[in-house]
Parts: sequence; structure tokens; C-alpha cells
Amino acid sequence: MEYNIHDAKSNLSKLIVQALEGKEVIISKSGKPIVKLVRITPDKKLKRKIGLYQGKLKISESFFEPLPEDTISGFHS
Repeated sequence: MEYNIHDAKSNLSKLIVQALEGKEVIISKSGKPIVKLVRITPDKKLKRKIGLYQGKLKISESFFEPLPEDTISGFHS
């Protein structure tokens, strides 16, 4: 399906629904196709595994201590 820019702006929500349904939506300017609206499919390889670093990282006790006053005052400059 092909739409000019004006129609695409007026019907963006509908065009997104069409793209999510797997339809190819082309947007044209002056009768020439310039962009294609398509659904993004997540890359399954990027899923995080819970507990991947369990037992491998150690946080120092000093991490939980309050920051020095001069450091804190630097945030309020």
C-alpha cells in the first residue's frame, strides 16, 4: 500500500496497525517512494539470561557508604 506524505501524517495510527499486521506500507513524495514502514522484529539473541553473573561480581562495602560532602555539593552547583 502506498500513501503520500500528507495522507500518511493524517493516518499514521492506521498505517502503524497495517505494518504491525505484516503489510508493507510505502510513503511517497511527489509520486516517488521514499520510505517503507515495517514492523520491527526483536532479535532473540539479545535476550538477557537472568542470573548470568550471579556469584561473579562483588560490590565493596564502601559502595553503600554516604558520599563525602564535597562530592555531594558538586551536584548542587
